[in-house]
Amino acid sequence: MRLVRSARAALTAAVTLAAATGLALTGTGTAQAATPLPNHVFAPYFEAWTGESPAALSAQSGAKHLTMAFLQTASKGSCTPYWNGDTSMPIAASTFGADIRTIQASGGDVIPSFGGYTADTTGTEIADSCTDVQQIAAAYEKVITTYDISRLDMDIEVDSLDNTAAIDRRNKAIKLVEDWAAANGRKVEISYTLPTTTHGLGDTGEALLRNAVSNGTRVDVVNLMTFDYYDNQAHDMAKDTQTAAQGLYDLLAQLYPGKSPAQVWNMVGVTEMPGVDDFGTAETFTLANARTVYDWAVSKGINTLSFWALQRDNGSCAGGAAADNCSGIQQNTWDFTHVFAPFTGGTTTPTNDFSVALSPASGSVTAGQSVTATVKTAVTAGAAQSVRLGVTGAPAGVTASLSPSTVTAGGTSTLTLATGSAAPSGTYTVTVTGTGTSGSHSATYALTITGGSGSQCTDAPWARDKVYTGGQRVSYKGHSWKAKWWTTGEEPGTTGEWGVWQDLGAC
Repeated sequence: MRLVRSARAALTAAVTLAAATGLALTGTGTAQAATPLPNHVFAPYFEAWTGESPAALSAQSGAKHLTMAFLQTASKGSCTPYWNGDTSMPIAASTFGADIRTIQASGGDVIPSFGGYTADTTGTEIADSCTDVQQIAAAYEKVITTYDISRLDMDIEVDSLDNTAAIDRRNKAIKLVEDWAAANGRKVEISYTLPTTTHGLGDTGEALLRNAVSNGTRVDVVNLMTFDYYDNQAHDMAKDTQTAAQGLYDLLAQLYPGKSPAQVWNMVGVTEMPGVDDFGTAETFTLANARTVYDWAVSKGINTLSFWALQRDNGSCAGGAAADNCSGIQQNTWDFTHVFAPFTGGTTTPTNDFSVALSPASGSVTAGQSVTATVKTAVTAGAAQSVRLGVTGAPAGVTASLSPSTVTAGGTSTLTLATGSAAPSGTYTVTVTGTGTSGSHSATYALTITGGSGSQCTDAPWARDKVYTGGQRVSYKGHSWKAKWWTTGEEPGTTGEWGVWQDLGAC
């Protein structure tokens, strides 16, 4: 989202100092059981640099949940985030702490958002700015524990979408946070807010999600910014929201083939811009559009409905252009909020769910010997369930076993990786997946083998969700394979002699 600093930002220090009284949050890094968000939530963005009170505007508007924008570093190269990149607004109880506690006490919550247009164009989005994955993860954990919240949002756009190294760092840091939360029995959700075309994500947004999948990073919600298309076309903004979301659904269904249609739709979020957006009047989101989108969102069962931003939900500049503090159309104050607010629903006591973690998560072994790790499961929601464990990714010459192979959530198992003398030297990612009635969760183990006499496959590993064209090579189960034509999702070795994959032999 576009962040334009307002002159009202000068009032922030006074407001946040006053907000500090009455709240004691330690931010010590311990995990606690924050209340999960509802299954369907309306959470408009709150512009945190204006000096206004989020608790006051939440009460006035009726928006019980807010997405707080934005957290970023003060300068490029830093690993310390602040609200709006302002060093006078640290991640601490003294900054918005009392407001957030008031919102939570009223049955709502906030979703802190990292990034935003300004951070993403100045190198101050934390994963763009900081090259240390551990420090990025520590910053995320500090926000979670300081404010006792259950979801973090990553607003990634413009330059940040092209920074592939930062995308990989961010997803690796999120994975560390998810493992930390799971090990401590805490529910933490991650949403990505991304720009969109009228038919779904662009190539860079898709690449970001594919990187998350390859890192084993769980993405709970993908939130589309369904505005600012800048394509010089006439727009039915409600229809465009639906076609953009359908394109996202199609991609998510491909990336997460184990999820049901209802589960995939519940990964979708949309964020509108009330009234005239940054492009101009050709992209105007009306109250009639809002009612159409609301009915569609309910029918599809999407996860998150939002808009940019709460401070714009008024008609004080009717007939004007987009602004931080008004919609540019004729409306009453809070009209858009009143349309979307009933969307918040579902139970705050989620259905049964669990987590999987490995301790340690990496190890080195000399070929011919064995290494072990403990598979830890935990109940993250509801009651314990039976979890069936499986292992994938072990290279040729390595035998992977689990004892036991089925546990009750909360129990442990032992992963044993036994290597033969001919196992190829190198580092490999072994994945342990737990499957229960609520779905599947995975954890990865980095196995380093030294002193092996076998040869290591040099082609990239086959990936089920990747598209391959004729002539491309992959490695899979110790063999090299070549695609004869376009294919996706077809496992090498299962398509037969006349199938798409040609076996080039062991590697």
